[in-house]
Amino acid sequence: MTTALLILVGVLLLLVVVVFLLRRRFLLSGLGAVTMWLRPVGSPRWSVGVAWYGGDALLWYRALSLSVRPQHRLCRAEFRVLSQRSAGRDDLALPGDVVVLECSTAAGARELAMEPSTLTGFLSWVESAPPAG
Repeated sequence: MTTALLILVGVLLLLVVVVFLLRRRFLLSGLGAVTMWLRPVGSPRWSVGVAWYGGDALLWYRALSLSVRPQHRLCRAEFRVLSQRSAGRDDLALPGDVVVLECSTAAGARELAMEPSTLTGFLSWVESAPPAG
């Protein structure tokens, strides 16, 4: 009985790992999908995830999750970049070469961090939003 239980636990663990890897591959395979860090302004903790931007919204999925639903949906028409800076001493969880954007959204202030190679395309997407109203 113990051997069967160990095999079952092993199979379930393997299944969770496979689902996690397939989810990540699916998220990163889409057009406009990039690795992006997110934190609410004032929070000390960054969360890494995969963001899809295109159409009228940025959809952000937590990287360490099995959920297929985005944790954040930021509407492009209500999205404003207030400032940008390099990662600093308060951003220890981030790689040193990322750019941090302080943003205003309908859901409140957010900070987004991304690789410099991602920044140009992302800012073009934000700036090409149709006028609000």
